[in-house]
Amino acid sequence: MLANVFTKTVLDRWKGVAIAAGSLGLMLLFGMAVYRDVDLSVYSNLPEAMRSLMNIGENADASGLAYGAIYSSYGALTLASLALSMGAASIAGEERNGTIGLLLGNPRSRTQVLLSKMASTVVLVAAGTLLLWGLGRVVPEILSVDIGGRQIEALMVHMFVIALFHGFLALAIGAWTGKRGLASGATAGFMVLSFFAVGLLPFVEGFESVAKVFPWHYYEAGTPLVNGIQWGNLGLLLGLSAVLGAVALVGLERRDLRGHGVAVTLIDRLRENRFTKKVIERLAGSARVSSVSAKALSDHQTLLISVGYIALLMSAVMGPFFLLIDDVLKDFVDQLPEGLLAMVGYADMSTPEGWFQGEMFSLTLPIAAIAVTAVMGSKALAGEEANRTMGLLLTNPIGRTRVLFEKTTAMVIAAVVVGILSFVGTALGSLIAGLGMSMAGIAATCVLLTLLSIVFGALALALGAATGRTRIAMFGTAGLALAFLVLNAYLPLSDSLAGLARWTPFYYYLTSDPFNTGMHWGHAGVLAAIAVVLIGVAVFAFERRDLRQTG
Repeated sequence: MLANVFTKTVLDRWKGVAIAAGSLGLMLLFGMAVYRDVDLSVYSNLPEAMRSLMNIGENADASGLAYGAIYSSYGALTLASLALSMGAASIAGEERNGTIGLLLGNPRSRTQVLLSKMASTVVLVAAGTLLLWGLGRVVPEILSVDIGGRQIEALMVHMFVIALFHGFLALAIGAWTGKRGLASGATAGFMVLSFFAVGLLPFVEGFESVAKVFPWHYYEAGTPLVNGIQWGNLGLLLGLSAVLGAVALVGLERRDLRGHGVAVTLIDRLRENRFTKKVIERLAGSARVSSVSAKALSDHQTLLISVGYIALLMSAVMGPFFLLIDDVLKDFVDQLPEGLLAMVGYADMSTPEGWFQGEMFSLTLPIAAIAVTAVMGSKALAGEEANRTMGLLLTNPIGRTRVLFEKTTAMVIAAVVVGILSFVGTALGSLIAGLGMSMAGIAATCVLLTLLSIVFGALALALGAATGRTRIAMFGTAGLALAFLVLNAYLPLSDSLAGLARWTPFYYYLTSDPFNTGMHWGHAGVLAAIAVVLIGVAVFAFERRDLRQTG
């Protein structure tokens, strides 16, 4: 019986771990191939703070750069994000979904359930780490890159332990509060803060020792990729993880659990506030239908809060970080292959606008924003069918088209929230650092970002409406988004094929250089028109298809 909870959790989550690890492996392949063909001396001339944040040593070679910049940084953050997601969902997620009562209704105690969840988190993180290790060994062989004395096994062990720490931190918060959003949001915020603090504080006079307060310091200290496993640091992190596990057990045992999905949602809290009550009630509609768009937002508030937090915090941090960069960045960019520059829209990263475009708006924020709308779009209709709740929803006096429009409204609201937070973060970054960026240019870029994310959310909605399959909607949207991104980047490199880039939605996003030139209303209109057409296709397909009610 104990194994059932463990096994189901592993089976439910292994695909996400495999996809994340595989994506990082592809990034390592791409990165190492690029670094192999670049004059690496430009990296040694970067400001020390920037090299520290990117985990780049003074005399790094192609393998050191790839492992440091991709595995040590992005890889560790990704693995830790997966772990904290598992930790937050372990108890608080079951309460939110109203399934904790089903688990505890069987002959198993709270402690047994929690231990099973802990064990599944450990196994899944270990599996992801092993897959990353295997890919980290295979990629250099494929590219014939000498990794020298790089101790990738030590790096993997450190990545595993720091990920486990964040998973158990989210688990402890969720066990004590029963709030999945708080558990994942607080842990993710602490992780990002720790990452930047450890990278930058050692270079701020008077704050050098403050970095030791953050767990990320004990992950990076001693440079495990070069010097091997740092047992003292790992012992401290493992000890803290054990303490957090014990804290989770105590919190779970002493608290009354919510077994019927009665957690207070974001919408509930807005209803309770006298300043927002009337607005929310109007948006929600009647008692019978209020839950369609409002509940859709509440169901995805954890994802929305996490992405919004990243959009706000990382954008704000990028402003002051630009001040750490001097003229060497221009020399560095000049050394990069044309294909790599194409991926960031040939941004002039020696300017604040180009820096933000290259670091945040070319890949990071579009991926984050599209992730929100694609998830909401794919689960809007197909998710209801898969969960066997579509019939229950349609028994109310509400038609199929109304359901679709309510779900679409929730998705659009989420996209707008991400766009607003991206604007606020970027504007704050510019103001704090005194970069003097145009507020109109930032606003135009964020509006186009919002429209782009709505396009792919509408695509996911249409695929889900036509097929009733969440996976087809999700992976179909992700695949097309990646294909369009690559085509928009590389088609302009060929004079004969450059015109075909206009057939990709990404062409109408940053091609007009909105940071510097402001809003291109024609491009905004094209993106809006594409979204409207896709929503129309969704309506047409959903109205004419027999719905599945058997999962």
